[in-house]
Amino acid sequence: MLTEATGVWKVVLSILFFPLFFQNEFFAFAWGVGEPWPLRLVKWLFLLPAVLAFLLACWVTMASLITIPIRQNRSAFVTGLLITWWDLGRSVFAFWGGAFRFVFYLAAAILAVLKLIVIGAWAVLQDFILFPFRVVKNLGENVTKAGVPWIAVFLTLIWAVLEAAIFTYVTTPVVIDTFSNMTGNELGEASIRIPLFIFMLFIVLGSYAVLSTWTEAVQSKNVAAIVKISVIEGVTLFVEVVFLYREFVDSLVPWFAQHTSGDFELGIVGILLIASLTWFGIRGISWFLFASHGTPTLMAVLRGSGIRVPGNSAVQKDTPASTLIGALWDALKGDINFVQKKGDEVLGAFIIPPLQVFASAINFLTLLVTSEHLFRLPFKSMEEVMNSK
Repeated sequence: MLTEATGVWKVVLSILFFPLFFQNEFFAFAWGVGEPWPLRLVKWLFLLPAVLAFLLACWVTMASLITIPIRQNRSAFVTGLLITWWDLGRSVFAFWGGAFRFVFYLAAAILAVLKLIVIGAWAVLQDFILFPFRVVKNLGENVTKAGVPWIAVFLTLIWAVLEAAIFTYVTTPVVIDTFSNMTGNELGEASIRIPLFIFMLFIVLGSYAVLSTWTEAVQSKNVAAIVKISVIEGVTLFVEVVFLYREFVDSLVPWFAQHTSGDFELGIVGILLIASLTWFGIRGISWFLFASHGTPTLMAVLRGSGIRVPGNSAVQKDTPASTLIGALWDALKGDINFVQKKGDEVLGAFIIPPLQVFASAINFLTLLVTSEHLFRLPFKSMEEVMNSK
């Protein structure tokens, strides 16, 4: 059509259809006709979107110039058209520079994730290696601070188990003979020792409980309670001496006879006297060493009355309630937020530059039809893209 026109019409048509003079060459160059595939791929990614947007802008600009005489607010329309061209140029250069920005953000994100993995693995390894030392440290701090006497509690339980084991070993033959005579059947040691041990353990712990209650009654100066608990303590002493400590002393009689040329005769009174002294000695030593502090704590736990801690104890100070699971969960949430932030940065660097070129091209069309821009450029984040019209 341009070749057939002459004179003024040729000039007018050349101005109106000026993109025809270069659009084929621009498109062929951006398409990479006859060039190697790697170079064509690069041109498709970086040149083709910009060329298509530029050609569309040229055609829309000519159509917009034709409509200027019939528009009401001509100056604002022309200003908007110039601003649209400015947005297009800025979007194209931002698109080309965004490729380097995307590569930089991607490399930084990969390095950050690798660093996070390495640091996390090292932290987990340190936790496993140093966990026993932290347990010992915390245990030592809890033990040395004023608070619950856990060492006394553990020693009381250990001593009760040890004493029950000794009495089980000493009284097993007597119990077997007694039950065999009662049932008429021969009983084995394995079937007797376990229930006998449990029974002895309860007796030993009950003995310390009676002694602890008697001590509390004496401290409170409650005469009625002192008399009542003293009677119970006397019965406890009688039961333990006659049935337990007597057997223990009987087992030592051959040793006494061996060192007295066989002329040693202890008698029942001597056996009970030595058994009573043994009871007082063992109870006194264990009571003043640890049982006086461990037994009240055990009784408070059994009663459900709660363990009393001194008012100036560091245990009662307000400390942040943090557990291992909570700390791990907080660290995991922080890592997830960090990875999500890096992912948004990489996604924004990849999507925003080409979207700006596309949005600037659409702005030319909306300016032609409605005299307004559809998108406000430039986009600075993915939130602006999602919140755009």
